[in-house]
Amino acid sequence: MTTDVAASAGRTGGDPGRPAGPAAGGDAATSRRRRRILGAQPLGILFSAPYLAFVVVVFAWPIVFAVWMSFQDYFFAAPGAEVDRPFVGFDNYVTVLTDPDVWQAFGNVGIFLLINVPLTVILSIVLATALDRIVHARTFFRVSYYLPYVTASVAVVSVWLFLFARNGLVNNVLGPLAPDPSWLVNSSLAMPTIALFVTWKGLGFYILLYLAALQNVPKELYESVAVDGGGRVRQFFSVTVPGVRPATLLVVLLSTITGANLFTEPYLLTGGGGPNGASTSPVLLIYQRGIEQGNPDVAAAIGVILIVFVLILAAIQRKLVGGDES
Repeated sequence: MTTDVAASAGRTGGDPGRPAGPAAGGDAATSRRRRRILGAQPLGILFSAPYLAFVVVVFAWPIVFAVWMSFQDYFFAAPGAEVDRPFVGFDNYVTVLTDPDVWQAFGNVGIFLLINVPLTVILSIVLATALDRIVHARTFFRVSYYLPYVTASVAVVSVWLFLFARNGLVNNVLGPLAPDPSWLVNSSLAMPTIALFVTWKGLGFYILLYLAALQNVPKELYESVAVDGGGRVRQFFSVTVPGVRPATLLVVLLSTITGANLFTEPYLLTGGGGPNGASTSPVLLIYQRGIEQGNPDVAAAIGVILIVFVLILAAIQRKLVGGDES
């Protein structure tokens, strides 16, 4: 009997207790295909289904609807009213791309990102490294940096207006060096001032991201650099910066997306994009064109162009910052 089983196993080339032949190969291929689609733990799809539904309803469907709207002569109508909204092709995009206000808005957000993103990365990684080394009052400092992030923008904006008004605290300190016109009514300084405000307000969140990333940097690397005679500065650039590279990519992407969606700050700080549109952002322009002026089709076209702009910018940043480890 043993000889017959061994011989059978040798003829089939597999385990004598496992079915052989095309059926077994088909089951294995089906299993691999199912695992490729559902993942190693299919039960995870069930747990993530509520969030997936949220993403579809709140993000995916509005984007699809905005793309459809941008190709129509779309306008708001009373609920239940049947109106004709004809297909107009790329007419809305031509209107957008020939509008100087749109180009100015994208230029403004470009200035904002050039100031906000590098400043956010540099300040958050330096402050996170300093907070990680603090022994006394560590919780106090972490809460202090995080508090502006969780405070309502309307409340914080009132403080910022007090500081940077014509007769505000900053101008009183600067005296004759204060700019004229003042910060938020100066076409050259309005957007940089807003960029500083957004950087300060969101800094606590990005510090927490870096603090979490620093916990994964091996302490032995710092000791090795110290043994080689490297000081704190060399440890920072040789160990800390490479060690938190994935967090840096995340911070760059999140700050870019947040900056591209800039709305509340210019709307409140400069009264809706002033002076003369110098602080108007694309999202604020979408609100003005779509809600205030009643051109949702043109506003949708601006939104689609903004999405493409952010995707291209994120891809470039991922390539430059993420490198091979991204």
